[in-house]
Amino acid sequence: MASKQFTREEISKWKAENKNDTVFIIDNVVYDVTKFLDEHPGGHEVLQNVAGKDASEDFDDVGHSLDAKDLMQKYKVGEIVESERVYSQKRQISWEDHKQEHDSSFTSSWKFPVLLGIVVTLLYSYLFG
Repeated sequence: MASKQFTREEISKWKAENKNDTVFIIDNVVYDVTKFLDEHPGGHEVLQNVAGKDASEDFDDVGHSLDAKDLMQKYKVGEIVESERVYSQKRQISWEDHKQEHDSSFTSSWKFPVLLGIVVTLLYSYLFG
């Protein structure tokens, strides 16, 4: 079954024409979360602030759980028409250290501040001791 197709302008107008409705776009999918406003853990204002807009970036920035993403399907009302879809590169977070060996020069290592501290201490002792 094909889902209903909307243009971005239709979503924007939907908000303007139906003040009580909270409809927005996340990853080219249109959601009507009007009935979910009171249940949203982050408060209804968060959802209402993105009504009529593309909330993909806001949604990704918060880092929703898999349960939240499953729950969203209940509020799906359609998709953005193919010609207006926006595909963004999802950010990949890597917890690995990508330090390269050739970046460990003397001035960028721990040895430089230690040596500098010793030299300054000796110089201070010589001049003022």
